Amino acid sequence: MIILIMGVSGSGKTTIGEQLAARLDCGFADADQFHSEASKRKMAQGIALTDEDRMPWLRAIRAAIDEQYQKGQTHIFACSALKRAYRDLLRGDRADLFMVYLKGSPELLAERLTRRRGHFFAPELLQDQLDTLEPPGPDEALMVDVRQTPEAIVEQIVAALPGQD
Repeated sequence: MIILIMGVSGSGKTTIGEQLAARLDCGFADADQFHSEASKRKMAQGIALTDEDRMPWLRAIRAAIDEQYQKGQTHIFACSALKRAYRDLLRGDRADLFMVYLKGSPELLAERLTRRRGHFFAPELLQDQLDTLEPPGPDEALMVDVRQTPEAIVEQIVAALPGQD
């Protein structure tokens, strides 16, 4: 099973992804590791990425998802996946990719970003991400409120996974 944790910057994708991977005893990959150095520099300077910038990044993540599918292993990916077209590219023809949307208010997300240290994403890019975001519907992803503790969020996700009845 492949699980994609999505949401804008500051929503907790990495924290939740790492904790969920530990809970499920599986691998974890953060989409940030797939960005080119040029894209990281651009974001660090407060310059928003374009769709053209994002395409090689999304294709690299898709290749990693395909690799994990071929291995038949459970794996967690954390990726903003802001637009439905991006999510469609990441999903491909696999209807069984389990997607989780971490949703938070702009105020909470901005506050989290101002406290974050050592990350290339410039906090002033949050509004661009919120403007770009095409929130998934319930047919596409499990929606989780990020005001909960990470532990509660992980429990909610685990309870919603297929085969967890």
